[in-house]
Amino acid sequence: MSTLSPFTFSSPIQGVQVKPLTQDGREIRIRYSGRLNQSGANQVWMHAGTGEAEEWSDSKDYFMEKTIDGWEHTVDVKGNQFNFCFRDDAQNWDNNNGSNWIYRIT
Repeated sequence: MSTLSPFTFSSPIQGVQVKPLTQDGREIRIRYSGRLNQSGANQVWMHAGTGEAEEWSDSKDYFMEKTIDGWEHTVDVKGNQFNFCFRDDAQNWDNNNGSNWIYRIT
């Protein structure tokens, strides 16, 4: 993991942080420590897709790994906009009050 040292996690926004792992920003690590984590979720998945906020494509669920800082997963971003939200094992969702989270590559 020493190759990741030049990159750091962003400041948290509603318990979500993003860290680019490559210079072009296409490979990212997402950390979730939001309300599902704070409520003691046994497992968290990230539901994500690409495209415009109102019209996701290639959406899928990603199994997240529990860490000391929350839940984390690494993804390769296809396209210029990555949209995501989270759910736990009890089917509770955190979608940032209906806005979801967006990671853009410009």
